[in-house]
Amino acid sequence: MIAEMAALTDASRLLTYRAAVLADKGGRAHREPSMAKFYSTEAAVKVTSMAIQIHGAYGLSAEYPVERLFRGARMMTIPDGTTQIQQLIVAREILGMPAFV
Repeated sequence: MIAEMAALTDASRLLTYRAAVLADKGGRAHREPSMAKFYSTEAAVKVTSMAIQIHGAYGLSAEYPVERLFRGARMMTIPDGTTQIQQLIVAREILGMPAFV
């Protein structure tokens, strides 16, 4: 689980860096930031869920920060466009057609 958590975190970081580089260059980018947002927030939910599993019953205790981190990660999938909205933006950019007809 630790290896998978590290891979998810690293992939999220790289997607975010790519989106930031494109933003710094001043180019028009919708796909990359949306990909970074939906992937990273969903990865955070998976990583914190695995952390809870690793900690066992202590993972659900308010005594440890894991439970709070999971709630924070889950909440981040909603603001600035839910995961599904971000995926809709990416698919629209890839296909070059409107999402709704």
